[in-house]
Amino acid sequence: MVQYSYMAQEIARALQKIGFSPNEAGVYVALLELGKGTVAKIAERAKINRTTGYNVLSNLVQRGLVRSLGQGARQNYVAESPDRLTAYMKSEAENLVKNLTAASSLVPELKSIHNVGVRPKVMFYEGKEGLEQVYEDTLTSHETIRAYASVDIMHKTLPDYFPEYYKRRAKEGIGIRVIIPASEIGKQRADVDKLELRETALVPLDKYSFSPEINIYDNKVMIASWNEQLGIIIESAEIAEAMKKAFELAWVEAKRLDAELRK
Repeated sequence: MVQYSYMAQEIARALQKIGFSPNEAGVYVALLELGKGTVAKIAERAKINRTTGYNVLSNLVQRGLVRSLGQGARQNYVAESPDRLTAYMKSEAENLVKNLTAASSLVPELKSIHNVGVRPKVMFYEGKEGLEQVYEDTLTSHETIRAYASVDIMHKTLPDYFPEYYKRRAKEGIGIRVIIPASEIGKQRADVDKLELRETALVPLDKYSFSPEINIYDNKVMIASWNEQLGIIIESAEIAEAMKKAFELAWVEAKRLDAELRK
């Protein structure tokens, strides 16, 4: 690097502290000392190659710190008044404040999609197609599904879907334990439990109704809201495990009620 005066060296270091790159600081100081010069002359004084000199000078022109005169081989560069440095830094500070404000407003949205590994993932599916989608996901289960369901409203909402769904679930070898109200349709489903790979616990119709339906499997909890026609899948090992434990407690009582109903 060129041997600047002690003051020039100190200025170059100070410029780097406020955001200038070493090349930018060197070129700017060189041009201030030269007063005016071609790219070749400025680059030589700053001890950088000409291509780098063009790029650095172009950046300084954009910042309003340097002005170009002429074109082609006769093109020269002149340093603007050092007062422009204050104006430039003020503009940068204003832009930084704007960007900070914009970034702050984005934080809630960014947090909503931030996957931190343990954060539950929640997916929503709307309409009848959405309800079918959440049931399709249950066919990915690697374990017996635990469920609370009201068969009547299921069949009323998706009459053409469930007969085939039961067959496909059984074909995939995915069993289900389900607590359902003892309606006529509920009893009919219980009669074909073995065929449809299901174990049913019937509970009194006048006391229990399950809407929305809840399915618990693997690390997921599926919720099918029939009234709102909304399907929800919560993917969380912790939540799924808690729901499985609650189901097991309910299952004991449901089997007792089922035994009384079947007498």
